[in-house]
Amino acid sequence: MNQTKADEIRQRVRSAYSEVAEASDSGGCCGEASSCCGVSDEVQINALISTRLGYTQEELDKAPEGADMGLGCGNPRAIASLKSGEVVLDLGSGGGFDAFLAAQEVGENGRVIGIDMTPAMISKARNNAEKARFSNVEFRLGEIEYLPVADNCVDVIISNCVINLSPDKAGVFREAYRVLKTGGRLAISDVVASTDLPETLRHDPDLHSACVSGASTIDELQSVLAEAGFSDIRIQPKDESREFIKDWAPGSGVEDYVIAAVIEARK
Repeated sequence: MNQTKADEIRQRVRSAYSEVAEASDSGGCCGEASSCCGVSDEVQINALISTRLGYTQEELDKAPEGADMGLGCGNPRAIASLKSGEVVLDLGSGGGFDAFLAAQEVGENGRVIGIDMTPAMISKARNNAEKARFSNVEFRLGEIEYLPVADNCVDVIISNCVINLSPDKAGVFREAYRVLKTGGRLAISDVVASTDLPETLRHDPDLHSACVSGASTIDELQSVLAEAGFSDIRIQPKDESREFIKDWAPGSGVEDYVIAAVIEARK
């Protein structure tokens, strides 16, 4: 894919998620990348969505108000096995939901860095951090293909349904490998293609922002992870995820083509 096309995809995704962030701040929830349109109680529906993704009510209660935006396809922290004092990097941190939960696990001696390419999301996450007085979390504006993070400084990388949005997944994993310490690990929830997507789905810009059209196959992801240098690669599809994926684009049959998966690997 040439750079112009890649930038067009990034801009569409940035615009879609800016709408979600701004609508959430104004008390609404409708946006191209949101699945909660038509529901009046945003907090309630976001909580319902997140529990379907694997979060507990206790986790939801620990996050600052407004951080849980009902976005994602799993719970990456459930597989991350975070330890006190670790440095965690959250790719595509959004409103900061996973970053805030991770911050509580790594404690005062640990640190969490959230990266997002959408200014409205960064502003929302920073405001959430300030209101909830989180001192071990920071949010940086940047693209996950070009991380604003130093080499060899991160213990764990988490991400929730974001890497599929990138037009350069090989670049994402090369950058992930660069910033991880030796022995560092990936703990990612994302969507993968269970079969080849029809052209009508693959080239639908709205479905790209909805985490469908940009999904790679398991074989493709295994290949780019290995080429980036990762070992102990494990990609585990979650068949039960089709139940919520079908709500992303009702009536389109996307659940027949993409599925949520756990992606783990080690540097």
